[in-house]
Amino acid sequence: MNLSRRIATFTSSLRAPNPNPRSAMFLSLTRLGAVASARCLRLHRPQRCLRLHRPQRCLALQNTGWNRQMSTPPPQLNISELSTERYDMFSDTTMDNLLHALENLVDNLGNPAYEVEYHSGVLTLHLGDKGTYVINKQPPNKQIWLSSPFSGPKRYDFHEGDNAWVYSRDGQSLSELLNRELSDALQRPVDVTDVAE
Repeated sequence: MNLSRRIATFTSSLRAPNPNPRSAMFLSLTRLGAVASARCLRLHRPQRCLRLHRPQRCLALQNTGWNRQMSTPPPQLNISELSTERYDMFSDTTMDNLLHALENLVDNLGNPAYEVEYHSGVLTLHLGDKGTYVINKQPPNKQIWLSSPFSGPKRYDFHEGDNAWVYSRDGQSLSELLNRELSDALQRPVDVTDVAE
């Protein structure tokens, strides 16, 4: 199929009442439209480019909201007001408490496949075939980052009013998530805030 015919197919797809933004046809035609636009600019034919790509139609589509289905949510940028010294104090206390609580938990379980390691601000909990947790400090962002085998990556900011590291997207604290996931995975109650377990 030559370029002009493919462009005609592309423009006719834009006239469809409810184009599906996830269809392979639409995505390939959208890429084709970008290529055609670049070719028009290269050939210095702005009138042809405007006629092919119908910017008014594109603006109308933007206003319908269907194009937002393809976008990822914007990153949440939380600027911490903690000083570096207070961040270090809170994060070090949290990491130390987690280390002690998880060591006690692993010792009580007595499973040789379970292990806890802490090096250079990175706490790793190996749970055998259940997966591995990685919890680490992020001083540039003043956050604690978690990688969970069950819920994936999360970034926690310290809320002084709650005295907790909280994930801003769901409002859940680091200890709440660990308690729930570890209790489910190990089939026993777990409380990572109880360092004297």
